[in-house]
Order: sequence, then structure tokens, then C-alpha cells
Amino acid sequence: MLYISFLLTAFTADAQYYLRGEIKDEKNQPLQNAKIFLHSSNQYYFSGTYGGFGITTKKLIDSITVDVDGYELKTVRVNSEEWQYITLKILPSVVSSNRPKLISVTKNLEQTDRARLYINEETYFQLVENEYVNAFKYPNTGFSLNVNKASYSNVRRFINNKSTVPPDAVRTEEMVNYFNLHYREPKNGDLFSFESQLTSCPWDLEKQLLLINVNARKLDLNMVPPGNFVFLIDASGSMDMQNKLPLLKAAFQIFVKNLRDADTVAIVAYGGTVGIRLQPTGGAEKEKILKAIEELQATGDTPGEAAIMTAYALARSTFNKNGSNRVILATDGDFNVGLTSDKAMEDLITKERQTGIYLTCLGVGMGNFKDSKLQSLANKGNGNYAYLDDVVEAEKVLVKELTQTFYAVADDVFMNLKFNPDLVKEYRLIGFDNRRDAVADSSIDLDGGEIGSGNSVLAIFEIVPASDNIYKKEIFPKDIIADIEMRYSYCDDTSHLFMSVNCPANFTEFKQIDKDLQFATAVAMFGLKVKQSKYMKQADWTDIQRIALESYDANSFLQSEFLKLIDKAIEIYTTKKRKKTKNRSD
Repeated sequence: MLYISFLLTAFTADAQYYLRGEIKDEKNQPLQNAKIFLHSSNQYYFSGTYGGFGITTKKLIDSITVDVDGYELKTVRVNSEEWQYITLKILPSVVSSNRPKLISVTKNLEQTDRARLYINEETYFQLVENEYVNAFKYPNTGFSLNVNKASYSNVRRFINNKSTVPPDAVRTEEMVNYFNLHYREPKNGDLFSFESQLTSCPWDLEKQLLLINVNARKLDLNMVPPGNFVFLIDASGSMDMQNKLPLLKAAFQIFVKNLRDADTVAIVAYGGTVGIRLQPTGGAEKEKILKAIEELQATGDTPGEAAIMTAYALARSTFNKNGSNRVILATDGDFNVGLTSDKAMEDLITKERQTGIYLTCLGVGMGNFKDSKLQSLANKGNGNYAYLDDVVEAEKVLVKELTQTFYAVADDVFMNLKFNPDLVKEYRLIGFDNRRDAVADSSIDLDGGEIGSGNSVLAIFEIVPASDNIYKKEIFPKDIIADIEMRYSYCDDTSHLFMSVNCPANFTEFKQIDKDLQFATAVAMFGLKVKQSKYMKQADWTDIQRIALESYDANSFLQSEFLKLIDKAIEIYTTKKRKKTKNRSD
């Protein structure tokens, strides 16, 4: 009996079982690369592409713990003779982060409606323009300090093509901040510097403007951390146009020529299939990187989902905890294989952002350009978004503004203002308009923005003063028009920091304020005019042109170019207006 008992014990110890199953989310979507910890062996395994797994174990009854970023940890008791169906719940914090976010908010305020316009097959978020707010009832308002600049170059593309601009393509705050105006270096090693200016409103003498300027510290170029970059390049058939893949190839080649030896680059391309065209390669091997870029050809469909997952996996494999880890997605945004909706793509990026890898989106093309999708992905990927309409813009984004584009100094940055109702009757934030689906959500959720090294962010409010004589400095030298609290996080820390300042009633006539601020006002007026905003009907094109001419920097190519853009817009919009008038008379 002892001998038989010994044989049975030995047989059991050597037995092998095969534990199989699948891991999915609550929507029955498979979860690949789920981390599976087998308790009996203290070893980790991972689920496959479709969420399936197969693990050998020496126990008939065992237990496993399943871990996926963005989902609740789950430990289950398992029987090796049964197929395991494991469902993971998404974390409440991720559910919240997946909802459309507001970029500006005045609580309890109702918004009016506006129709949506389309252009060809291009897609833009339907925006709700900020309205005048009663400062006594609603003194608090907040907005995200987002420094995306895609809208300006996209608007320029329409105007250069002698076309009117879709109103929803105009994001006025992006147009103003395209120029990085009025930069003032923070003092004493501070992360931010702050200024505000109260002035007269050039298009409505009964109102004033409050201009708020926040500047982020510049990184020492000799101390810029190494970059771990993954180029995620759309090489599908839709990119076979001169202003798409050839432009992107030229753009990335310009970028590569400025790489440092400490930087690394990998390339993932997708067109028909997803392929790693270049494994992580040091910046010293420029010829190798340039050759891989030059060999890209446009063909096939657009499997964006698989490509994004591959790029993030590659970035994780060479993650540099002391560097800038970033996926650079370059595309027209026209995904047609795998997950394709804005919501599905947002969910995917939201999960990936938890790895500490940022996402920059570079948009190109026209006709089927998907601005809404790229804007969503950049926001969810904790990154930024630029539109490249030519090689000059590529050089601006990838070389001249390299640290602003790829090296963030703060995350989740937003500002809250509390207006003084004794001085302000009504106020209106220009730009920072919200998506309609975010406004429709009854639960207010403000989305903070990323600020890159050396960025200057300008926000402009229209102010209706509380009385006619309120801004005479000799009467109210110490009055405060608003208190400001700015919230932000360091890039490697999720805890929030706060900065409190105030806006003095430092009224100065518009012609006497800093030229940069005058120019910024001209750009804001231009944006509102092409947006066909109801708040800019009083201003004439000649007013915009005059202010820009009197304030522009003749040594700035971009500011000089803006003057030409105004001339072209005048020709487009006044011709359109004359045609409408003629049709009515007929």
C-alpha cells in the first residue's frame, strides 16, 4: 500500500495540464497582450492577438491574476479541464477619460445651437462657439491651455486654394497661438511666467479685451533629454498624392538630419499591411534612417488600429525613462480597416497613454482629410497636433519648434478665472470652443492640455464693463478684474500643482499696448471673420488689415505671410458676398 501511494503521488507531481481560455472586455472585444500571472508557478504569460491563451500547469485546479492597463485587476480560480471565459471591467477613471472632454467651461450655462457644415469628405468636430456670460451669475470660467496649431495651416490651405473655410475648421485659439507671440522667459527658474493686459476692443468701442499670456520655460538645448521616436507613417493608397506621402517623406527627412546621436528612431508603416520598416536605430545612423524613409511607397488599405498598436509596442520596447518617448503619427486620418470610428480610436489611445508615451499627430492632404480624428487622437494621446500644408510648415514644426512640439514641460494644464462682477458685467472667451457632443454631456469634465518647452499661450476675453468710468486708472489703481488659478502636472508625475495670480485693471488704449498683442488681436479677428462668427459682424476686413499692418514684425516671415493671407481672404469673401447680393437682386 505504501508503494502504491508513493507511485500515485509521483504521478500527480509529474502531471501536466493545459489551461486554456480567452480574455475579453465587457463589449466582448478581445484583449491582446493581457498579462496573466499563474500563481502555482509564479510565472507570467500573455494573451494572443484575439485574447486567447494556453498555459501548461501541474495543477488541475489553479488560480490566475489577469492584468491589462485601463482595466480592473482580476483574480480567478480555474479548472484546467474547462475553457476559461474571463471578462475584465474598464476602470472608472478610464471610462471618464474616454468621454468627450470640454476645453472651456462655465458651469450651469446653457449653449445655443448651430448647424454643421461639411466640405467634400473632410470631417471636423461640430463646435459650439462660446457666448457672453453674466459675470454676476457665473463669475467662474475655465479653459485648457492647449497649444495645438493645426487650424492655422489648415485654414491657410483653404485660402491658398481660393476656397472659403468650413467654419468648424477654424479654432481661433490655435490660429492666435500659431505664432508663439509675446514670449517672456520665466524668471528664477520658474516653470511659467504670466502677464495680462486690459485694453479697448477695436471692433466694438463699448467693450474691452482682456489678453492673458502664459509662457513655459525653455529647456536648455544642451540638456534636452534623448528622444525615443517612433515614426508611424501612413503609406496606404490614399496617400499617393504629392501633398501627402511625398510631403511626409520630405518632412521626416528634414527632422532626421537634426537628430543627435543619443536619439533613437524606429519606423512603422501601414498600407495594406503593417510593417516595421526600421528597428530602433541611433541618431548617428542618419543614412540608414533616410534610406528607410525614401523606400516608402503608397499602396493598399489603411489598417490604422493595428499600426498604432504596433508603434506603441515598439516605443515601449525602447522606453527611456529619462527621455522623451513619443509616437509620431503622420496621415490624412482616413482609416478604413479595424477600428475606424473616432470613439473606438479614442478608446485605443486612452489605454496606450498610460505607458508614458506621448502622441504627436501630423495631418496632411485635402478632400478626405479627417481633422476630427487626428484632433481626438492627439488629445487622448496626451500630445499635440499639427497640419502640414507644405515643406516650410514641416520645417517649422519639426525643426524650428522642435522642443515646443516634442518636449513637454507640463501636462494637464488648465486655467480657472473668477471675474470681479463689480468691474465686469459680461465676458466671452474667444476660441476654445467645445465639441457639441461634449457640451451635450450633463457631467462637466474639463480636459487639461500639454505645454511644450518655450511655448507662449495667449487667451483673449471680450469684456462688457460694469460702468462707463470703471477703467480710469487714477480712480481705481489697485482694482483686480479677475483672480486666476492655474493647475498643472509635471510630465513624470500625476499629482497636481497650482499657481495663483491676479489680473489688474491695467487698462491701456489698444494703440498703446505691445505690438505682439495687437497682432494677436488681428489674428483673432481674422479667425472669427473666416469662421463667420456672429460676434465679428461689426468688423470690416479693412479693420483687420490695418491692425495687422500697423503691428506686424517685418522680420518675421510668418507674420509677413499673414498679411498676404488677409489679401487673399478679402478677395474670396468679398467676391462671394457680391455674388450673393447679385443673386438676391436678380
